[in-house]
Amino acid sequence: MEQNVFDVLKERGFIEQTTHEAEIRELLGKEKVTFYIGFDATADSLTAGHFLTIMAMMHMQRAGHRPIALLGGGTTMIGDPSGKSDMRNMMTKEKIDYNAKRFHEQLSRFIDFDNDKAIIANNADWLLDLNYVEFLREIGVHFSVNKMLTAECYKQRMERGLTFFEFNYMLMQSYDFLKLNQLYGCQMELGGNDQWSNILGGVDLIRRKEQKPAYGLTFKLLTTSEGIKMGKTMKGAVWLDPEKTSPYEFYQYWRNIEDVKVEECLGLLTFLPMEEVRRLGALEGAEINKAKEVLAYEITKIVHGEEEAEKAQTAARALFVQGGKTADIPTTSYPAAELEEGKDILTLLVDTKLAKNRSEARRLVTQGGVSVNDVKVTDFAKVFTSADFDEDGVLLIKKGKKGYHQIKAD
Repeated sequence: MEQNVFDVLKERGFIEQTTHEAEIRELLGKEKVTFYIGFDATADSLTAGHFLTIMAMMHMQRAGHRPIALLGGGTTMIGDPSGKSDMRNMMTKEKIDYNAKRFHEQLSRFIDFDNDKAIIANNADWLLDLNYVEFLREIGVHFSVNKMLTAECYKQRMERGLTFFEFNYMLMQSYDFLKLNQLYGCQMELGGNDQWSNILGGVDLIRRKEQKPAYGLTFKLLTTSEGIKMGKTMKGAVWLDPEKTSPYEFYQYWRNIEDVKVEECLGLLTFLPMEEVRRLGALEGAEINKAKEVLAYEITKIVHGEEEAEKAQTAARALFVQGGKTADIPTTSYPAAELEEGKDILTLLVDTKLAKNRSEARRLVTQGGVSVNDVKVTDFAKVFTSADFDEDGVLLIKKGKKGYHQIKAD
């Protein structure tokens, strides 16, 4: 008999909290369940942070269950206060619609939406034309303000000031679950653990209003050993869009994660069998780098395809093993005439995004963190011209141990 997907998710490390564990496990083992995960369209690409929930959706769909990807065309206009210290910036409806369309395109690479195997929905369809008085009569009566104020997402914001605007968010997300239950028979909401309070609101609303069972389940959030959300770099988020984070940079991000996180990420972010995950996770010392290579390759393969994963791995090995250069390393090109005149090291660091600004670039050089073609740069006024390029016509800048960028002439 096929393994229950609940046990698969549990063994792989996904499950953080459940509303009714035994009932959820039994339900997922005996029938096809329609579940949903919400994605607020706050950017034009999904991130590495979303990837964990996408993996969970893929496991669920492979086990025969039906995902609903709910795009937050309506809720994005409010902004979820969960895990946020400040109110989100407001976005235009056009921008939100564009982002939602991009999310749909990206999700379609991972989830099969054909023949009703999965559904894409947008809460703008029912939230944007709501009659406020009716909404309060129908939905608001089921929520206790006292209880809402004990929710973690609101407690964190009370000292800084929580607007009524955001206070509505829990009601809207709960209403989403109710609408999806009515429209598609959706019985379960899944999400990151920071969504627990909002998910409880929806489960409770359906049970009160429809007198029907509803369930919630949250996933572990990917964090570093210091508790900071994973998926962030000096340049910002790690995106799933190859135009925003190249497959090489994406590969490098996972290749360079902390040793203590390797086994956890192998379980959550790859489809490798658990015995292989445990074997790789148990490697020690320099051997752990083999496990990191496997992790980076497998994740890049799922997100960008096998060919890009191969190219990224080859490029990374060329740098680490041979110290060579390859076409897959991030590259910046300048017109040959500009390189004849020369570019100072601070300009090169900023242009290649190895530093955010000139003052950060200056600090990197002063602290001895920059080398060009394997020679350490100590003078922040140093200018490089085409005469400094190697025999391949390349200037390879290295920041720290793992930041690489090559300069070429157009």
